[in-house]
Amino acid sequence: MKRNLMILAGAAMTLTLAGCSNTALENNVAELSSKVDQLTTEVSSLKDQQMTLANDVNDAKAAAMDASSEAMRANDRIDNIATTYKK
Repeated sequence: MKRNLMILAGAAMTLTLAGCSNTALENNVAELSSKVDQLTTEVSSLKDQQMTLANDVNDAKAAAMDASSEAMRANDRIDNIATTYKK
């Protein structure tokens, strides 16, 4: 009788501990899932920002090239005027 009572108490303690640890594990999984979702959203946002910045850089590069070629044309015109001008 005493032995059966000890086995029953041991089984009850084991089941209680298993239930507690399982709940903690489920909470950890839910928390980690939430963090993964948050990180996925942040990465997506950063990719969008990077794409926007890359487009802005390309636009600025094109504008700088246009300005450079326009400056070279203006310099050529000034040089042509200076060579044809006589005192």
